[in-house]
Amino acid sequence: MFAMKLTLILLGALLYLVGTLGWFGWLGLDLLDTGTTEALLYAFVGTCAWLLITFGLAIHIIKTARPASPLDKPEV
Repeated sequence: MFAMKLTLILLGALLYLVGTLGWFGWLGLDLLDTGTTEALLYAFVGTCAWLLITFGLAIHIIKTARPASPLDKPEV
């Protein structure tokens, strides 16, 4: 079970890294170089989407890693 969980974590990290490098290293820069209003709007929306994904991923990691408080545990 540990190997599968580690594989999924590494695959997710690789996918996030490839997406980040692809956006900021290739697609985002190409949109900014184009310079049209439509391309700049796409660049802005893409960067906002990347920020939302990053924020959601950070929240997920924090909620998963932090132990639950005694108030969150249901009483039996």
